[in-house]
Amino acid sequence: MHKVMLFASVKNMEPSSTEGGAEEKAIKKHPTSPPHKVIRKHGQELEEEQEELAEHQPLEQEDLNFERWKRRPVPERTLHQKIADLKTYLWNAETKEFMGRSGKSWSLILLFYAALYAFLAAMFGGCMFCLMWSISPYHPTYNDRVMPPGMTMAPHLEGHEIAFNASDRKSWKKYARSMDEFLRPYNDGAQDRKNIRCTHDAYFMQDDLEESAERKACQFKRSWLGDCSGLQDPHYGYSQGRPCILLRMNRILGYLPGQGKPINVTCAVKKGPAETLGEIQFFPRSIFDLKYYPYYGKLRHVNYTSPVVAVRFAGVQYDTHIQVQCKLNGKGIINDSQTDRYLGSVTFSLDVGA
Repeated sequence: MHKVMLFASVKNMEPSSTEGGAEEKAIKKHPTSPPHKVIRKHGQELEEEQEELAEHQPLEQEDLNFERWKRRPVPERTLHQKIADLKTYLWNAETKEFMGRSGKSWSLILLFYAALYAFLAAMFGGCMFCLMWSISPYHPTYNDRVMPPGMTMAPHLEGHEIAFNASDRKSWKKYARSMDEFLRPYNDGAQDRKNIRCTHDAYFMQDDLEESAERKACQFKRSWLGDCSGLQDPHYGYSQGRPCILLRMNRILGYLPGQGKPINVTCAVKKGPAETLGEIQFFPRSIFDLKYYPYYGKLRHVNYTSPVVAVRFAGVQYDTHIQVQCKLNGKGIINDSQTDRYLGSVTFSLDVGA
């Protein structure tokens, strides 16, 4: 009997297999402690929640005191302190520095800038040398002069107007003085000394000479202008109410006007009746001779004298405002430009009083 009771007690002490299996399944299904990853995730969420709470916490009175963040004013220095600081800046005896730099630093920076500017000067000089070596001083590589030529006149006018009274010397004296200055290079003595007498009526070509050789120029004497030369009448007809003007074609390097035929000049009334201008005289002729062309430039054509056509208005009507236009006429000439009033023509007003 004792054995039976002992067996029963031992049997009662052992857990049943059914209950033990159920508990193990429950533990596996619902673990008592979470995994490591879950704990870490919950820790991060907790820190973020704490930061959000800290951001929404009200500021203390000390944080709202903005005066504490203002920059405190620097105490103003005295004049003696400023002078002392300036002296220290110019020469610091302790560090042996001049204007904040030591002697070695100044030497290096001066050497750098000396080398830099020497290089820039050498580069500029080399560029200029190459430029001057590649171009000719006697004729331009690119010619932007107006082709065909324009025309200028003397006397030089202010407002493009000739207005005077024949009996009033003061009214026309400036015109006579301008004519004198214009014709001074055409004096016969100067032309005989410097230029040669040309008789041919063709272009005076001198291209067979060396590029630097001086070209000869044909004479154009002042005496050839007759009554408009200022030799017989030093007043150029202004004192008689029969004024003279001088017309000259602009110089263009290498230009051959007229394509083998002389360029002639005409003058007429631009607006109004033609008879108001009366008789018109030209000296020496109303053409520009071909022997004065081409022009070779100042360096080679040193004594070149441009030909001139003198125009005398011998029968102009008094006390009449006349619009006069003088034109160049020939092949390749443009004398009706709307944008350039001096291209192939000149226009001026003539008002002569007794």
